[in-house]
Amino acid sequence: MSVAEIIKQKINARLSPSVLEVTDESHLHAGHAGAPEGGESHFRILVVSEQFEGVSRVARQRMINDILREELDGPIHALAMKTQTPAEAAA
Repeated sequence: MSVAEIIKQKINARLSPSVLEVTDESHLHAGHAGAPEGGESHFRILVVSEQFEGVSRVARQRMINDILREELDGPIHALAMKTQTPAEAAA
């Protein structure tokens, strides 16, 4: 299973997002320190979930970091994230 699929599977299981976009941006970092051959190391995600209601931006990012702890300790070198509630996404 690809790293992107693992990210999707874990976030879907824990946050039941209404929107989940996972973009592998590894090709943008080829040759950069920490970027392994073959990619799957640099990702950008968008997560829209009701579970973010009343939760600060920093706490939301900590939630994602906790969900993806194993991957962040392994294949993921960089993870950019945008976390929103459904109301924020609709605005």
